[in-house]
Parts: sequence; structure tokens; C-alpha cells
Amino acid sequence: MASALAAQGMGGRTRELPDSTRTAAEAGAALGCEVGQIVKSLVFRVPSTDAAVLVLASGSTRVDVGKLAAVVGEPVEQATGSFVRERTGFAIGGVAPVGLVSPVTTYVERGVLAWDRVWAAAGSPRTVFDATPSELVDATGGTVVDAAE
Repeated sequence: MASALAAQGMGGRTRELPDSTRTAAEAGAALGCEVGQIVKSLVFRVPSTDAAVLVLASGSTRVDVGKLAAVVGEPVEQATGSFVRERTGFAIGGVAPVGLVSPVTTYVERGVLAWDRVWAAAGSPRTVFDATPSELVDATGGTVVDAAE
């Protein structure tokens, strides 16, 4: 994970916290920041192709699966834990947006852009890293979309 961040010019930004950051609420409390500043890494599966889709969303935002399906161009479903680990290399609650074991299509929900600085999972339920929204978009190659409920 550290090497993936370093390759994106964000080395040295990982923090290990004493408390869990598995959920956006836990991460916000542990960091003393707004829940909206926490970036959720949500993995969806495209049933027709078995492809993985990663959505980076603000911790205070719920993703509308119908809007996401319209962006993807076909139906999507929430991925299972085993699918998430297989496609990203991370377990749910610690999915980092960079350093994935295989390429996935990545979308950044527009709400992430509302913040000056955001925090995302760094590969485990207790590690995070900080970035500006533009750094996150650049590092992931993500496309900014409107997929919020």
C-alpha cells in the first residue's frame, strides 16, 4: 500500500489509528473530522460481465444503484466480501482506492469534491491516508460522476 501511494506522490501520508476505521462514522470519530471527509470505497459487481466497479463516495453519501447502473450502462449489484477481496486484494472495511491487485473501473462520486481534504482506507480497518479530492481522482484514474441518492 505504501508503495502505491508513493508512486502517486502521496508517500508518508498513511496513519495507523488505535481504533477501527471500518465505517465512515468510526473513521470520522477516530480522526476528529466530519463523516463527509471520509471516502468510502464501495465495490459493485456487473452481473453480465462479472466486472468490478469501484465507487469512491463521501462518508455522508449513499450511492444510488440505479444512477450508478445508468453510468455503467448496465445493472450493478453490491459485491460480496469474497468478490471484493479477490478483485481488490483488500477486505471490506479496508479497501484502499489505490494499490488494487487488478485494474477496476473507478468512479468518484461528486460529493467527494466538496471537501478540501479527505481520508481514505489504506488497506486495513485501522489505516487511512489523506489526500485532496483532485489527488484522489488523479491517483485512481477515476471518473467523477453523480451517483448519490
